[in-house]
Amino acid sequence: MNFKIAFFSILLLGNVYGVAAQSFFEPADSLNTKRFNTALAFTATTYSVFSVGLYNIWYKKYDQEPFHLFNDWGEWRHMDKIGHIHTAYLQGVLCYRGARWTGLAQNKSILTGMVCGTLFQSTIEVMDGFSTKWGFSIPDMAANISGVGAFALQQYYWNDQRIAIKVSSIPISHPQQSLQSDDMLASTTPLERAENLFGTNYFERFLKDYNAQAYWASVNVHSFLPEGNRWPAWLNIALGYGAQNMYGGYANQWEKNGHIFSLPPSQYPRYSQIYLGLDVDLPKLRPRQPFLKTLCSVFNIFKIPSPALEFNTRGQVVFHLLR
Repeated sequence: MNFKIAFFSILLLGNVYGVAAQSFFEPADSLNTKRFNTALAFTATTYSVFSVGLYNIWYKKYDQEPFHLFNDWGEWRHMDKIGHIHTAYLQGVLCYRGARWTGLAQNKSILTGMVCGTLFQSTIEVMDGFSTKWGFSIPDMAANISGVGAFALQQYYWNDQRIAIKVSSIPISHPQQSLQSDDMLASTTPLERAENLFGTNYFERFLKDYNAQAYWASVNVHSFLPEGNRWPAWLNIALGYGAQNMYGGYANQWEKNGHIFSLPPSQYPRYSQIYLGLDVDLPKLRPRQPFLKTLCSVFNIFKIPSPALEFNTRGQVVFHLLR
């Protein structure tokens, strides 16, 4: 379900920044009642519109049942859970910055980020809880709280996001090799399965294809070193996580038109990847114009493609020119 949350988050980002950043204005030094009321109304409207819209567009077309729990801990080799952490972190940061723009005090702004991030994520989890196909996932909720907590603790103790949680998605080519069904009466390809699961265009693939995604903890080294150090303030070291050969939540087996298809593990082993690479902390470039400052803050949710080393559970070490 994380692809919906990611889409929801991107919409939230655009709406919050449409009001909260007012990119060409600086944050207020003290509480600005007009800004506060505007941001409050905009956030409430955003929450209401997308909660109702999400229910009617997505959940309403699936069967409903009484509230129940759902354990999806091992799904997608935990990519979904890290995605929840990223989304909740992002929402906490955005709502905090919106609160600071209105002139709200530091601690109250942090609390605002925590409450709003948790509220947005919890709403989706509760909708899942009434859906027959899914359910309220305690692991998802734990990931959401972890993401909000990662934002809040850094902002409270460092007044900065020294370790930013980011996402990247590099398009991959799924195999077009013919695959026979288990009963040998039908055929398909991994590409066709990928298109059914993840979509056909880049935007859909960016949101849904866990094989193409990686999530990163981007560490601002300069901020951890003694004052006066020569490490570039904008240059981060990034630790990432990804996974490959996933054509189902738990296994590479699926049903289509009454036929069962299975990908041979020897050809399509599901495995995890740890990345070590470089990144750019865009706000640390310190552009002078408020408009550019806002752009840097917005796009800092994405890891800048750069060289990286991959260490995977197949025992391989792989160099990537861009990851």
